[in-house]
Amino acid sequence: MLKYSLRENLLTPDPDDCMAQVQDVRSYTQDEIIDLMMRRGTTLTKADVTAVLQVYTEVVGELTADGCAVNTPLFNTSFSVAGVFTSMSDSFDKARHTVSVNVNAGTVLREAVRSVRTEKTEGNSTDPYITEAADVVSGAVNTTLTAGGILRLTGSRLKFDASDETQGVFLVPESGDVVRCAIVAENKPARVMVMVPAGIAPGVYYAEVRSRFMGNSQAGKTLKTGRFSKPLEVAAQG
Repeated sequence: MLKYSLRENLLTPDPDDCMAQVQDVRSYTQDEIIDLMMRRGTTLTKADVTAVLQVYTEVVGELTADGCAVNTPLFNTSFSVAGVFTSMSDSFDKARHTVSVNVNAGTVLREAVRSVRTEKTEGNSTDPYITEAADVVSGAVNTTLTAGGILRLTGSRLKFDASDETQGVFLVPESGDVVRCAIVAENKPARVMVMVPAGIAPGVYYAEVRSRFMGNSQAGKTLKTGRFSKPLEVAAQG
């Protein structure tokens, strides 16, 4: 059962429009999926299945690194290149351009989603909520960040007190130190714009808004955090 709640839709002009927000989705790791496979009575051992999936994962990774698309019953991949090319003679530059992998559902997942049952629930979160992360320099949406560029976050309850160093827009890496975007260009409940530090290390980050403001724009004692679920990649310079 897929549970969802309704919230104000900030992307349309109609003040009564709502949008759905999925709630409490159960996620499964590869090990948990293997355990479910073993319950079906296969003659293979768990070690056999783990080894096969490991090889499968490695081959898919190698094909992707070689610039190949992968089409399977579960998913289909394609590539896109973000960034501005100054002329027809310009070439790919890792400092200005980024390659992204696009993943779409394959035939099995498209068929499976038709059978999903839904249940409406009440949503009561007052945390900041991010619906979109745009890199203003490259024009990329929900994929990349440019060091020294502008990050625009859209959503609700995003406003924060920029003078409080515990609040603001933070970029959380998969490993390493958290980066606070100290320079703020716009600070509104539905949209904030900040400068990505020029010296940020390349890698994958998750954008977080941390704020003590409550729904009525009054400051509270509790620091609330809203994290954008999609990873954002900072490309290596040079």
